[in-house]
Amino acid sequence: MLAVGRLRPIFRAAADEYLRRLGRYHSTAEVEVREAGNATSAAVALKLEGERLGDRIAHGMRVVALDRSAPAWSSEQVARRIEQWQLGARPVVVVLGGSHGLASTLLADAAERWGLGPMTLPHELARVVVLEQLYRGCTILRGEPYHK
Repeated sequence: MLAVGRLRPIFRAAADEYLRRLGRYHSTAEVEVREAGNATSAAVALKLEGERLGDRIAHGMRVVALDRSAPAWSSEQVARRIEQWQLGARPVVVVLGGSHGLASTLLADAAERWGLGPMTLPHELARVVVLEQLYRGCTILRGEPYHK
């Protein structure tokens, strides 16, 4: 996972728990890039954060961009996506923007765009939700009882 900003302690604890759980199924890492907090406008912040994120995406990675305007996936659809990613045998990076979202260049270059639905979430909470859904998807694929 590649994300803008550092999580506050309460979100950090939840994210770390799901990262730990995900580690049972896949090699998982989280990389944070600095927010463009001093940017003069949202457009400038998006550009700067987009460049920082782009610099961390290795050639050949399958990019899945979190996008507020993309269709939402059910937990079962997340599980099917994970299965497809595994079969693709390429490293996958889920990219989450900051409070302004993701730069249009990152969205355009992404192999897939994933929305969390029409509600507005703080970007810190969205990160925890994505990690939980990835974990849930893994348990669905294994037929484990976490998903009821």
